[in-house]
Amino acid sequence: MTSNRQLGSVDRDMIMQLCALSGISAHDATQHWADTRYASIVWSRLTEPGDSTAGALLAALGPQHALALVVDGADAQTIVAHAREAGHTLDPDAVARALQRFRPRLDARATATDIAQAHAAGLQVITPGDDCWPAGLRDLGLHAPLLLWVRGDPQLLTHPSISVVGARAATGYGTQVTAEIVDGLCQAGLAIVSGAAYGIDAVAHRAALAAEVPTIAVLAGGADRPYPIAHGTLLNRIAAHGVVCAEMIPGSAPTKWRFRMRNRVIAALSPATLVTEAGVHSGTLNTAGHAAELGRSLGAVPGPVTSAASAGCHLLIREYDASLVTNARDACELAGVNDMLALFRDVPDTGAAARMPPIHERVLDAIPLRGSRTLGEIARAAGLSEHDTRGALAELELLGHVVLRTRDVAAEPAWALVRAP
Repeated sequence: MTSNRQLGSVDRDMIMQLCALSGISAHDATQHWADTRYASIVWSRLTEPGDSTAGALLAALGPQHALALVVDGADAQTIVAHAREAGHTLDPDAVARALQRFRPRLDARATATDIAQAHAAGLQVITPGDDCWPAGLRDLGLHAPLLLWVRGDPQLLTHPSISVVGARAATGYGTQVTAEIVDGLCQAGLAIVSGAAYGIDAVAHRAALAAEVPTIAVLAGGADRPYPIAHGTLLNRIAAHGVVCAEMIPGSAPTKWRFRMRNRVIAALSPATLVTEAGVHSGTLNTAGHAAELGRSLGAVPGPVTSAASAGCHLLIREYDASLVTNARDACELAGVNDMLALFRDVPDTGAAARMPPIHERVLDAIPLRGSRTLGEIARAAGLSEHDTRGALAELELLGHVVLRTRDVAAEPAWALVRAP
């Protein structure tokens, strides 16, 4: 059986594997790079997502040094002393508890399998020192991923993006509004980040794919393990045109804890998170909470007040200062791409009807839905003078609400409503 002592040993064959897994040439790989990269991969097996003690340990000593101490059986006090020499302070009790979590997972043979499985699935590995590492993940501090396993183009992780999430049990309303808003966001050039779950997540990904814009799926299990299984084809399409990523080792099963920790990555990847539909007990609100804690812009789409599926969105707007988003223009403002708002100059102003002058409303009410009426007929029906009615009709014509028609050659011209196409 392979000894765990070999966990710190990276030979030439392993360097070649690590280069392939990292997308770099063997000529550019140093022994130090290979040792560090290999140690990071081992750490992804030893820890669960969001382990702050592991984050502190690696920040203090680096992946290679920290791993060597764990493999050599160093106790908590020894590790704390090494960290102190490096200028960092660690909690001895937290380190002692962490060692009890880490050491049972030390397995050199299993790590070799992780690497082989990643190769077979076409995965790559990126770490915080890589150029394609998303800067937003650094805001997670000690809870940041130690590395990411990626299927697709890792460079797309740095593409301007917005996170779009929502309920698994999406309604027809939620599906429609998500598709429309995401399509507009894609027109503005934003990549779409989501979790590949049923419902809103899947709609967001599919809308981005239809718009031929990159989309990023963050999984709670291994990046090579489709979840839900029914989304295998969707995830393959995302990997072909965007990115599928995860911090868990290949083959890992998603768990409730990993889903909650996955949500912090979705929130951190983008400067803004939009919730398009969610109930008050939806896991989506966990993602919104992470976004708020990170200081990200948070938006929510309102729904019918009678719909339990939108109650979570209303809660975010009412109690968590989420911006109210009703269209792609609002969503672009949320994401901070104000220079792209000209794309949506033709989006109807949802407040226009409420601000319509009363005289305009009365004149429009006096015109039949079908057919037409003369100026005098409209004035009598509206209870206005012909002078005021004529002025209102002229303004409404300019606004595109009415049109002047002639019934026949001898008849007086009449006004009709402009019917929407």
